[in-house]
Amino acid sequence: MIIVPEREIADLIGRKDAFDAVEKTFAAMASGAAYNFPVIREAIGHADALYGFKSGFDRSSLALGLKSGGYWPGNMDKGLTNHQSTVFLFDADTGQARAVVGGNLLTALRTAAASAVSIKHLARKDAKVLGMIGAGHQSAFQMRAAVEQRDFEKVIGWNLHPDMLVRLEETANELGLPYESLDLDRLGAEADVIISITSSFEPILKAAQVTPGTHIACMGTDTKGKQEVDTDLVGKARLFTDEVAQSATIGECQHAVAAGIVSEDNIIEIGAVINATHQGRTSDDDITLFDGTGVGLQDLAVASAAVELAVQKGVAVQVDF
Repeated sequence: MIIVPEREIADLIGRKDAFDAVEKTFAAMASGAAYNFPVIREAIGHADALYGFKSGFDRSSLALGLKSGGYWPGNMDKGLTNHQSTVFLFDADTGQARAVVGGNLLTALRTAAASAVSIKHLARKDAKVLGMIGAGHQSAFQMRAAVEQRDFEKVIGWNLHPDMLVRLEETANELGLPYESLDLDRLGAEADVIISITSSFEPILKAAQVTPGTHIACMGTDTKGKQEVDTDLVGKARLFTDEVAQSATIGECQHAVAAGIVSEDNIIEIGAVINATHQGRTSDDDITLFDGTGVGLQDLAVASAAVELAVQKGVAVQVDF
């Protein structure tokens, strides 16, 4: 069995590796070659932690396995990241354990890759202004991945706690882009692409604040009850997602579906656009919304890529198991 420790991941896999793996995974899901198993996510009643499993199988790549992990809100006080994940891969031909891979950085990379895939396939080609809602740890990964998909000329941002906006400014400066903090009315009016990456349980962005032609990637809603945009905005947008069942039950579309504003039939897998079986954006005036709920197959894809690179570079730990 191969072990790829968390400490090795940063030197093994980059944004392009993650982007390619996630794009291929979404395409395989839409073609029926890959599927996710039901998600388990529970409060464990200890340390205020949420813990769960995401798993699946991709017949095209033979990626089989699961990601185990969750959220421990007290970890920052211990010098650890709050999100903790490990990916387990199995041999699809024998069922034997094939690899254990550190999943913390991989989770950040694959989440950013998913929104970047949506920008590539759904945002207007002339998009120039990137709007960021949320300034947590994941926001920097999101921004770095997004700017590789369009020729953005400016980044604008908003966060519930303004003192955290320095992360967005520093990341934009690192990328050589001017940055400005705005209120939500101006952000919605000026942004061509908006990435929302928060843990909100109340809608932040409203339909009245968004202009025609905007592409929105909602990347924070992955649990029942969470919500980043109002249901009116979901109702007026062309809807795309990683997996329809998750979008309708734990993703950004859950509230609009429950209210009868949209149905699951209104939500399209992004893989169908990648495979050119769905046209995606139909005009420059469409508001497109990608509901990135996060699927286990994304984790398996980037972990498999990390294992291959670790073996090639001689940093994989081999153990008898």
